[in-house]
Amino acid sequence: MSLRLGDTAPDFEQDSSEGKISFHEWLGDSWGVLFSHPADFTPVCTTELGLTAKLKSEFEKRNVKAIALSVDPVDSHQEWIKDINETQGCAVNFPILADQDGKVAELYDMIHPNADSTLTVRSLFVIDPNKKVRLIITYPASTGRNFNEVLRVIDSLQLTDEHKVATPGNWERGGDVVIVPSLQDEEEINRRFPKGYKKVKSYLRVTPDPTTNWGGD
Repeated sequence: MSLRLGDTAPDFEQDSSEGKISFHEWLGDSWGVLFSHPADFTPVCTTELGLTAKLKSEFEKRNVKAIALSVDPVDSHQEWIKDINETQGCAVNFPILADQDGKVAELYDMIHPNADSTLTVRSLFVIDPNKKVRLIITYPASTGRNFNEVLRVIDSLQLTDEHKVATPGNWERGGDVVIVPSLQDEEEINRRFPKGYKKVKSYLRVTPDPTTNWGGD
């Protein structure tokens, strides 16, 4: 059965480019981004791993650890990392799991037979510090991932975990948010959102991002 949002992310132990990884222990109290690749030495994946390396500081700001996966062995990963660093102008600074036996791919339903019976699809999972799956995105092999969108969703998840709000379409950090419909007590609303709110409809109440000041960060 495939993973669903809110499920506990399966734990595993697997070799990687940075040694053996015990997944839940490695995550610790951090958020995690686990993303799979069809194979080493593939063009789209090379660009994605380079981009992830360059975004390390952005991930760290959000208490996020990134970890990639490919079905190839560790020695292949090490050679591929040299190519990634050279062609993408970066230094790969996160582990790449060596899932030769398909153990992790099976746990996370990364093999889609109608797409390819042996190679992992381009899946991405965001996992919170409680080890719960919070986001699942699967891309076709021909389409590289948008990691700005991944960061945007993590921003939304972290904000909405802390405050009783949801984020509207195309929301970005610092933008207005909406008060969740379940919150109806006016006294609590005023306490939680001292910047005020605009009532567009009874179910649509817009308020400034509660983590920022009026007019900016």
